[in-house]
Amino acid sequence: MTSNLGEIPIEQHRNKFLGLANKTYFNFGGQGILPKSALDAIISTHQYIQEVGPFSGKINTWLQEKTALTRQIIAEELGTTPNTITLTENVTAGCNIALWGIDWQPGDSILMTDCEHPGVIAAVGEISRRFGVTVEICPILSTLNQGDPVAIIQQSLTPSTRLLVMSHLLWNTGQILPLKEIVDLCHNYPTDNHPIQVLVDAAQSVGSLPLNLPASGIDYYAFTGHKWLCGPAGVGGLYISENAFATLHPTFIGWRGIEIDSDGQPQNWKNNGKKFEIATSAYPEYTGLREAIAIHRQWGDAQQRYQRICQLSNYLWSSLQNISGVECLTTSPPEAGIVSFKVSGNSYSMVKNLEQQGFFLRTIAKPDCIRACVHYLTLTEEIDGLVQLLSKSTY
Repeated sequence: MTSNLGEIPIEQHRNKFLGLANKTYFNFGGQGILPKSALDAIISTHQYIQEVGPFSGKINTWLQEKTALTRQIIAEELGTTPNTITLTENVTAGCNIALWGIDWQPGDSILMTDCEHPGVIAAVGEISRRFGVTVEICPILSTLNQGDPVAIIQQSLTPSTRLLVMSHLLWNTGQILPLKEIVDLCHNYPTDNHPIQVLVDAAQSVGSLPLNLPASGIDYYAFTGHKWLCGPAGVGGLYISENAFATLHPTFIGWRGIEIDSDGQPQNWKNNGKKFEIATSAYPEYTGLREAIAIHRQWGDAQQRYQRICQLSNYLWSSLQNISGVECLTTSPPEAGIVSFKVSGNSYSMVKNLEQQGFFLRTIAKPDCIRACVHYLTLTEEIDGLVQLLSKSTY
C-alpha cells in the first residue's frame, strides 16, 4: 500500500503528533491527537496575551486579526467564504444555533434520521415540546447495505416538514449520505409556503471528507475542530448558506454579533456569520486549530488525505473479513474512515481489554458495535496489530 500520497513520508509526518508515539489510536471520531506545534502555539498565545495585557487595545486588535484568520482557514477547508462561518465551541452548539433560530410554528414538522447523536436528538425533542412541532424519524440505518437513502427520505417528507436533520458521515455505521441529492430533494419538495431546509451534523465529515459546501446547497453544516482535524477541544463552527442566513434569527445574543455605535449602544446585527457569535472565547485554542490544519496541509490537501483514509479503512475492513467472530456492519468497503464491526463477545469488555494493551477504540450503542476510526495518520502496521489482537480475542 502507498504510504506517502503527500510530499512528506507519513512516518516522518507522524512525529509531529507526540500522542501517537505511545498508543495505537483509532478514536479520531471522538477526539483527535493534537500536534505538538498546536499545543505549543496555544501556550505561547496565552503567554503573549498576558505579557501584552489581556484587555489592552493592542491585544484586542491582535485577537480580532487572529480570529479573522481562523475563520478564513476554516472556510478554505470547507470550500466556502469566511462570511458564511460562525465560530462556535463544538458541533452541538452549531446545531442549536440553527435549531433555535428557525421561526417555528405549530404544525411544523422536523424529519430526523435514526442515526443521529443523542445531543441533537435531545435538542430536537425540546423544540418539539416548546413549539408544538412534530418529529418524524426516517429509517436510514436500514439503507446501510441496500436501499436508497434519498428515496427513503423522500418517502418521509410531508408538506409540513420544515427541516431535515441528518449527518453527512454517520457516526455509528460510517455510511456517507449523498448530500447534494438530499438537499436538492428537500429544496424542491412542494410545500405550502416554505422550503424544506437541511441541517447537517458534520462531526465526522469535517477533516475527513473533501468538501465544497456552497456546491452542495446545504443550509446549515455544524462541525468541530477537535475530531478529524486534530485541533483542541472548544473550537468548532457552523456554516450558514446565504439563503438560510436571511431567515435565521439569533437566540443567544452578545456583543460579537452586533454593531455597536460610538456611544457603546447596540445597533444592527452583523451581516455575516459573526451575527450568531456571543462574546469572549478561548482565543488561544483558535491558534491551536489553525496550526493543526496547517500541519495536515503540510502532508497533503483534503483530497489526498481522504484518499489515504479510504485506502487504510479498506485495508482494515478487508482484514476483518478473515477473523472468525468479527462481522463488519458494511458488506462492502467503507467510503470513509469509520469501520464499525460486531464481535461475538461483549463489545465493552473487548474495547476495555484493547485499551489496556494500548489500542484505543470505542463502543457504539445503536447498533451495538465497536467503532474504529482510521485517519490518514494511521499506519498499516497499526491495523495489522489491531487485527492480530482481535484474532486472538475472538477465538
